[in-house]
Amino acid sequence: MSKYQVNDKGYYGPFGGAYIPEMLYPNVEELQNRYLQIMEEPSFKEEFEQLLTDYVGRPSPLYHAQRLSKKYNARIFLKREDLNHTGAHKINNTIGQILLAERLGKKRIIAETGAGQHGVATATVCALKGLECVVYMGEIDIQRQAPNVARMKMMGATVVAAQSGSKTLKDATNEALRDWINNPVDTHYIIGSVVGPHPYPDLVARFQSIISKETKIQLLSKTGKSTPDVVMACVGGGSNAAGMFYHFLDDEDVKLIAVEAAGHGVHSGESAATTLLGKEGVLHGSRSILMQTTDGQVVEPYSISAGLDYPGIGPQHAWLFKSGRGKYVSATDDEAMQAGLELTKLEGIIPAIESSHALAYLQKMNFSGDETVVVCLSGRGDKDLDNYMKYFNL
Repeated sequence: MSKYQVNDKGYYGPFGGAYIPEMLYPNVEELQNRYLQIMEEPSFKEEFEQLLTDYVGRPSPLYHAQRLSKKYNARIFLKREDLNHTGAHKINNTIGQILLAERLGKKRIIAETGAGQHGVATATVCALKGLECVVYMGEIDIQRQAPNVARMKMMGATVVAAQSGSKTLKDATNEALRDWINNPVDTHYIIGSVVGPHPYPDLVARFQSIISKETKIQLLSKTGKSTPDVVMACVGGGSNAAGMFYHFLDDEDVKLIAVEAAGHGVHSGESAATTLLGKEGVLHGSRSILMQTTDGQVVEPYSISAGLDYPGIGPQHAWLFKSGRGKYVSATDDEAMQAGLELTKLEGIIPAIESSHALAYLQKMNFSGDETVVVCLSGRGDKDLDNYMKYFNL
């Protein structure tokens, strides 16, 4: 078994577990006992793969970005999760979880969302399967991600504003957990990232692992080698990074670089650079690393990207960071916005601001010219056009 994957107690090293209210224990225990068995069923695998192919449009392309490569003196490939149906990697997980929920007999689905991409992906699969859908979203995120809110409502989802705290992703997650406590029997909570109580970090990573599985096959056909030198992805909770890293974890020759959101600067007081600022503690049902005060209160995060605006990190990422297997770095709002515009001008691809954080770190790498680098382009920038326009006065 990989030392970087979850153990049979639900932990990655010292991180993970299920720190949950007693009311949620039956739900979480049912998931823990059944998720692997259900995911191994031939009928599950067949339906999951068929939907990924015919509905999502997988495999997503692995694109050799030649002008970007020339600028940074490396062979840079973009894993184009932005080309999936709904515009991001999130759909890989929601399709897996809706099939899981069906087989568990759940009739009602709840979710949290920051940038709105997970909310859209959840609303999409609920429409596909005819299930009730309630999405919790921070009031501030509802304002800055209006197109995604409209998509969710068009697909029949109820969007509920979280009005406590910073009115962003952390608060939406709190509200979704409260709902689940109040509706434990008929409701399945589709968590959107590799966070939450065991088994969520593992099951979300398994559904997202299609990203690195395809990448290995595609790299082999394009370069003659299935492993790159460097793999890069942005990290909030960390689901696109978990999927991008999954099949490279045990290949120590592959550098794993995770880019967090530094906001206005790591030490500005307005940041979401969790591994640099955080310490160990419990958040949303698992032990991980999170930004907190000396007496353990969660520090409000900040990022221009709603999807990275989270005070913690998934427990697997906490372990990759602490063990030294992954390199956890950060990019500021300004660096990310400039990197997003650069990709747009060099390659004609407008990335989500979340993905732009990963691209921004290319400027801080010193390549010798023969490295193969894969960057996960986790989402497309349509949802962020308003932010881009305001920032660059377009």
